[in-house]
Amino acid sequence: MTARNMLTLFAGIVFGIAEAFLGLRFFLKLFAANPATPFVRWIYDTSQPILAPFAGIFPTRVTDGFIFEISTLFAMIVYAIIYVLIEALLRLITEPAVDAEEAAEHRTTHRHSH
Repeated sequence: MTARNMLTLFAGIVFGIAEAFLGLRFFLKLFAANPATPFVRWIYDTSQPILAPFAGIFPTRVTDGFIFEISTLFAMIVYAIIYVLIEALLRLITEPAVDAEEAAEHRTTHRHSH
C-alpha cells in the first residue's frame, strides 16, 4: 500500500467517523430522542466538539420537540468538502512521483524487450 493510499484511508476513516457522529446527532435531534439516555447523551457529547466551529451559524428550528439543526447539516457538508480537498491535495503531491516511477519502469521494460 502506498503512502498516499494509507493517508487517504486514514483521512477517510477520520472524516467518516466525524460524519457518522454528526449524522446520528442530526437524526436523534430531529426525532426528539431522549437526551437522558446514555447512548443519546454519548452521541451528543462526542459530536459537540466536531460541531463546535459551526454552532450558531444558522438558527435551530424547534417544532413540537423535534429539533432541526441546520448547523449540523452544514458541518457535514463542510467536512465532506475538506475531505475531498485533502484527497485531491494528496493526489497532487504524490502524482508526479507515481508518474516518474511508471516512466522509469516503462523505460526499463522497454529496454529489456529489445
